[in-house]
This record gives sequence, structure tokens and C-alpha cells, in this order.
Amino acid sequence: MGAPRIAVAVVTMGNRPDEVDALLESVAKQDVPPERIVVVGNGCPLPDFAGRLSLPGEVTTVELDENVGCPGGRNAALERLREFGDIDVVVDLDDDGLLVDPDVLRRVRDLFAADERLGIVGFRIADELGETQQRHVPRLGNSDPRRGGYVTGFLGGGHGLRMTMLDEVGDWPAEFFFAHEETDLAWRAVDAGWRILYAPELLLRHPRTSPARHAIYYRVNARNRVWLARRRLPLALVPVHLGVWVLLTLARTRSGAGLRAWFGGFVEGVREPAGERRPMRWRTVWRLTRLGRPPVI
Repeated sequence: MGAPRIAVAVVTMGNRPDEVDALLESVAKQDVPPERIVVVGNGCPLPDFAGRLSLPGEVTTVELDENVGCPGGRNAALERLREFGDIDVVVDLDDDGLLVDPDVLRRVRDLFAADERLGIVGFRIADELGETQQRHVPRLGNSDPRRGGYVTGFLGGGHGLRMTMLDEVGDWPAEFFFAHEETDLAWRAVDAGWRILYAPELLLRHPRTSPARHAIYYRVNARNRVWLARRRLPLALVPVHLGVWVLLTLARTRSGAGLRAWFGGFVEGVREPAGERRPMRWRTVWRLTRLGRPPVI
């Protein structure tokens, strides 16, 4: 079997044109160029990238009529890549991210080539000062962001996904729109026997941000948390998982408006259909626990 063929996918809402150009230029500087580059306009038109940038090949653009959220946009990229039929791994990058090192795609290729059951590789995200926010480390506690290894989840901002894994477990949960879509995908992958590797040597530079900057953050965060538990957890763990997160939210949230929006989203998640229920097996619960993050936290 030859080296995995890499594609890069970027989803944008059209409000960061300079950042997207810089990101694509950093992709063009990789010492192993991607086989395909797909840029999805999430409810926005896209420029002619080839006419302005020095890229290693043609950029395929997909313009969606409306903003379908980040997971929906990534699914649109996957749909187009499957039409080409020549890609083994897709690397998703946030539109305001930047590949600082020129060997990121080569390292991604080599990691997937070395482990046929590796389904997901997570990047390390650091800001302009080289610092990684604790929420971007896929481990509990004050873990060293430079310590790699097998983990239970990955960051949406920068990662690689094996296409055969997606064919087996399914694509992104588009109905989530924003928040917890990575966890839904990660739990399905682990339940199917795939491994998730956190590789901190794969660096994506990304501005320091707070998820609460999004107006819908509190509502969809709670709604999707409930949907995630209802879809993926054994029945006995659903109230445990949600009870833990109610307590954590009460302890962490200082905004009264934020709390009201969060509990409104929680009720929405209980009342509305959560989608197909496919709970993980108990051995997967134990596997996640052994990896350091039981699926109740």
C-alpha cells in the first residue's frame, strides 16, 4: 500500500478573506503538497483563489446557499472529495488558522501510514505567543500541551481524518451546527475500534479566542450536550453525564444571561429529537476511561 493521499479542507463564512489567503499560502509551502484542496463557502461566495495565490494545484470551491454550520460545511467538503475518489486522509483547518511548519502534511501522512487503525490525528493549537489554552488540550486537568499520545477526542480547528473511518462510522453530525460535533465523531470512532492520536508536533497557529464569542454559544452548547448524551451513551450514564455538566456549568458560568440561555438550550435538547440513538458499548466506556477521560466528564 502506498503513502496515504492527503486533502485539505477549509470552511469559511467569507468574513476572513485575508486569513484564508494566509492559510492557503501556508498549505502551499508544505514540503508534501496535498492532492486536493477544497474550500467551502458556508452561505457566502468565494473568490478565485488560483488567480491570486501560488498554490500547488487547483482549489475546488463549494458555495453553499446558506450557512449550515461547521459540521455541515465539512460534510460538503467530504461529499466533493468522495466524488474525486482519490483521497485517503482529509485535513480540516480552521479558516483563521496557519500552518507554521512546512512539514505538517508530511508528518500527517507518515502517522497514518504507520498505523492502519489510526482514524484521527489531532493537532496542537497555539496562539501567536506559542501558548496553548487548556481547553485545547485533549486531556483532563492541567496537562502538558506538548505531551502527545492516544486520547479520547480531538480539536476541530486542526486535525486529520481517515476517509475509510468516516465511511464506517459516518460523517459529521450536521444538525449540531456548532459545539460537541468533534466528541460525537470521536466517540463513534473509538466505539468502532479506531484510535485517536494527539500529535503536538503538528502545530496550527490560531488566535486566542473564547467559545463564548459566538452569540449562540450557551444555547447550542447545552442543547448539543444533551443530544450527545442521548445519542451516544448507555442509558445508565445519560443522567450522570448531564448531571455532572449541570454542576460544572453552575460553578463556571458567571453570566446570568448565559445561564438562562444554557438552561434554555438544555430543555431544547431534552424536548427535540436527538437523531439516531447508537449508544457506545460498555467496553468503549472502559476504553475511554483507561485513556483518561470517562464519558461522564
